[in-house]
Amino acid sequence: VGLAGGLQGASYGGVRHGGARHEGKNGYCTALGNDLFADFESTDSKSRLNFLTVLRGTSTSYTINEVTITYWQRQKLPLNVIEFLNSGPQQFADEAAWQARLGALGITAERHVLIATEGALLGQIIEQGASPELVILSDGAPQFDLLVHASCWVHAERPLARMVPYNEAHRAEIERLRDQIWELYKDLKTDRAKPDSAAQAVLEARFDTLVNEKTNYPSSIGAVLKEMRAHKDDLLRVLERPEVPLHNNGSESIIRGYVKTRKISGSTRSAAGRRCRDTFASLKKTCRKLGVGFWAYLCDRVRGLGQIPRLAEVIRQKAEERASGKAQAASPEAVGGGAAR
Repeated sequence: VGLAGGLQGASYGGVRHGGARHEGKNGYCTALGNDLFADFESTDSKSRLNFLTVLRGTSTSYTINEVTITYWQRQKLPLNVIEFLNSGPQQFADEAAWQARLGALGITAERHVLIATEGALLGQIIEQGASPELVILSDGAPQFDLLVHASCWVHAERPLARMVPYNEAHRAEIERLRDQIWELYKDLKTDRAKPDSAAQAVLEARFDTLVNEKTNYPSSIGAVLKEMRAHKDDLLRVLERPEVPLHNNGSESIIRGYVKTRKISGSTRSAAGRRCRDTFASLKKTCRKLGVGFWAYLCDRVRGLGQIPRLAEVIRQKAEERASGKAQAASPEAVGGGAAR
């Protein structure tokens, strides 16, 4: 299916990393998907640069556009460097052409090269059809903080769940705050199902009250609340984008089958083997999400029958149908018509 096909028309994608040994060395698998597709990419790194390269898919290009420039500005790339980069060609066919451009402009500082390259990769991802409003839902790892980011509530609360109490008072404080967090989570979930602007203002106020609480344990409980406060926008993303889940359990589910295969087969020994494992895992999981028989799909492709549409086409069709259905449900005419009948 390819990431390009999966990301076109997608409103969000959940992501997480897992282990993926290759040639006897530790590696990483990036699992990305939503309720319509899943994609697995095994690499040797889990940096932001690597994640962007994974999102770019099979393309080798780099692009400078508005999203690129916005990213550079957000990452505080010097204005003169941005001006240099934006004053000439806007597309580059491969890494050699991109590096030649950086060299010609005298951009050699490691930080500047990294930020410039990340921005150009992000620009290419948008050029390939991904939306600038795509939400990346993650466990809060900084390399995933791209475009519009959402954080998982389960991961945000997990430090409290794993905290070893000093005494009974500490235990009671932990439990009290955990109860408040999950009560707020439950109400956010209710609002997600039926958004209400008035209720959303109350929910945001409750979040502020919760994370700004003073505690007798600032180095433990206080640190967790401080972290939640720093990621307020990401944790409350659901208020403006109700289609995005409050947790990243979907990505945990996506990668579960991959992990089982890894435990049975061990590490891959060749580039072709790693590519094969990722490709078939992606196809199998995507077929399951779309209600397409995996074996039937493989037989159709191997025999060249063409009776089953390409998965990218099925994803695009389902995404369009979903968007059309939501638009009709939200239109005043549809509401008024239903009431009149």
